[in-house]
Amino acid sequence: MTSSDNFAIDALAGFLPLAARDRLAETLTAAEIDTLTHLAKAGTGPNSLRALASDLGYLEAWARAANGVPLAWPAAEATVLRFIAHHLWDAAEHERNAEHGMPEAVAATLRAEGRLKSDGPHAPATVRRRLALWSSLHRWRGLEGPFASPSVRNALRLAIRAADRPRTRKSASAITRDVLDRLLATCARSRVIDVRDRALLLLAFGSGGRRRSEIARLKVEDLEERDAVAADPDAPKGEKLPVMAIRLRRTKTSSTDAGESVLVVGRPVEALRVWLALAKIDAGAVFRPIDKWGNIGAAAVDPQSVNVMIKSRCAAAGLDPGEFSAHGLRSGYLTEAARAGVPLPEAMQQSRHRSVQQAARYYNEGEIARGRAARLA
Repeated sequence: MTSSDNFAIDALAGFLPLAARDRLAETLTAAEIDTLTHLAKAGTGPNSLRALASDLGYLEAWARAANGVPLAWPAAEATVLRFIAHHLWDAAEHERNAEHGMPEAVAATLRAEGRLKSDGPHAPATVRRRLALWSSLHRWRGLEGPFASPSVRNALRLAIRAADRPRTRKSASAITRDVLDRLLATCARSRVIDVRDRALLLLAFGSGGRRRSEIARLKVEDLEERDAVAADPDAPKGEKLPVMAIRLRRTKTSSTDAGESVLVVGRPVEALRVWLALAKIDAGAVFRPIDKWGNIGAAAVDPQSVNVMIKSRCAAAGLDPGEFSAHGLRSGYLTEAARAGVPLPEAMQQSRHRSVQQAARYYNEGEIARGRAARLA
């Protein structure tokens, strides 16, 4: 690889960790690195960029292992069909016929490189995502790929139908209000980290189950105080609750210019005010890393650290950390909305889900079983 290629990789330094850049230098071509650099400059989030780099690296590694050569541009239809056959196969048939699915030599090479983790067929969603990236790279290069051909589309459709894999949750269990209260109980001390984590948990849940990436990149400039509202709508002159609007930045389901915001009321606002005052934060990142001595960093927390924090709080609360993740706040919010009888469209206004079907999936089966919809027969 030339010095200019290395320079292009260095341009991604602010978006990718060192280990990822080293892997890129070994597997990606100069044109592919240029593409990633363009995406970084165009405003792709760091998590999305890491996922793109990982998928592109996998495609390149698979091509070398399966075909003995780097990815060809444009890709041959047979190569795309081979990719589908190597990743979406019938596990039962593989037991009867060892040549069914990905050849062992290809799998062994990918495992040795740390690219292949699963012993079985890939999840259809993973294959679809990688094919979509492969197709997009063709378009960005001004090339016509074979991805829309009848052969490829039919092969993918039939392979996914044959795979028949059950859909799994990103978080095995939802962080509902009762679970949230147990996590908050572990934040009862006055340590700096307890104050931060309490504010983060309440804000993430109360704002509709925000994604960890949204919480991590939240800035003070995204917060706007609003007029207080009555704690009891039927007693407008009674106790008041604080209100804050939170501007949502770009996500995987919204554009940069969406200009969306959600409102949080009561406890999340109070906890956030306490945290900002304690940390003396009046600009920049709202949630920041804290070292073991209680020193507060200047940069934003990493999205992954949000997940680590939640699992740590689960362990402290006597819950199984393996059952919960940051995404459990998102599913938990909608599950709690269902319990409280909040109509799904109203809950979706807060969670900002675009698809009714996707939002409805987060309503836990247990709540459905206790409701009327499953008892009509």
